[in-house]
Amino acid sequence: MINTVIFDMDGLLIDSEPLWGIAMREVFATVGVTLTTELTAHTTGLRTVEVVDYWHDHFKWNGKTREQVVTEIVDAVTAKIRAQGKAMDGLHYILDYFRGKDFKIGLASSSPMSLITSALEHLDITPYFHAVYSAEFEPYGKPHPAVYLACAKALNSSPLHCLAFEDSVTGMIAAKAARMKTVVVPEAHKRSDKRYALADLQLDSLKEFGDAQLAQLT
Repeated sequence: MINTVIFDMDGLLIDSEPLWGIAMREVFATVGVTLTTELTAHTTGLRTVEVVDYWHDHFKWNGKTREQVVTEIVDAVTAKIRAQGKAMDGLHYILDYFRGKDFKIGLASSSPMSLITSALEHLDITPYFHAVYSAEFEPYGKPHPAVYLACAKALNSSPLHCLAFEDSVTGMIAAKAARMKTVVVPEAHKRSDKRYALADLQLDSLKEFGDAQLAQLT
């Protein structure tokens, strides 16, 4: 019986993916690396340290360490979220829906915990969550299932009793690898990606989920 729901954060609960893109382009420009919007999309869903490692291996910049670049990106995204982060459509609806069903509610994100905390406080949704977990504490980030398994453990839930909500292919693979039922809510321009067929359910908005969809998954 599904009694637990675990959400991704960036791009699902908060419209932060564009802010990540802007911050990365700004910081990478300081080391002479030019990233287009298309290039930044290649690393959606990965941990910041993995993103920086990926582009360092490609561009081999000098002047700043990878650790400095990671810190600057996280600081920049955090500042942008606090200044202009907006909730995704249906955010409060979906949290209230599962609270009303007495589900255990968790969050499993690739973002650093400091950024997660800032985003949840900015959206004023911290009290909804019984467990919040960051992939920064795991040896591997998404698409590895570690962060989902760790969050389920913190909730004292079997992965088989969990429903995961994701927006990216990387996150979807992580949730499915954790053996969780998975709902994807991709960005509009990514909805035709055939890889999302791996999910148990695909929606255009969090508002589309209700009793009928829950019954379909259980």
